Amino acid sequence: MNLFLINIMLALIWATVTGEFSIGNLLIGFVLGYFILLIIRPVLHGPDYASNFWRAIGLLIYFLGELVVSSLRVAADVVKPGLSMKSGVVAIPLDAKTDIEITMLANMISLTPGTLSLDISDDCSKLYIHAMYIDTDVDAVRNDVKKGMEKRLLKVVR
Repeated sequence: MNLFLINIMLALIWATVTGEFSIGNLLIGFVLGYFILLIIRPVLHGPDYASNFWRAIGLLIYFLGELVVSSLRVAADVVKPGLSMKSGVVAIPLDAKTDIEITMLANMISLTPGTLSLDISDDCSKLYIHAMYIDTDVDAVRNDVKKGMEKRLLKVVR
């Protein structure tokens, strides 16, 4: 069973035992469950839940940061007169292989303002995106996606 689901179940058990189903109490139960799973990790012989949990938090923080920065950039471009964008379609070679990895990456790209996932190649080796801001180099856009979102995403899901 997924250790994250076990952690949620431990939080629910904590709330049941204490008799209080508030957000704060569920959070306390989640933290206690996390430490319990951390302590019994050698017995489970599964993936390292503790480090994967922190990688997922890191991915979330990275994504939210990208969301804020790109939102501000698009908003600034909308407000000021004239266009400062140079848009285009970029093919990004993928290290993501499974459908869920590719779907999650494409959705994260599409949720970020200024970028949109367009298509995937027939052999699933390239993802085509539209980027509003290709400032100087198409390779810089590729590297931003490859070394940013895709790298962090694959560390979480693999």
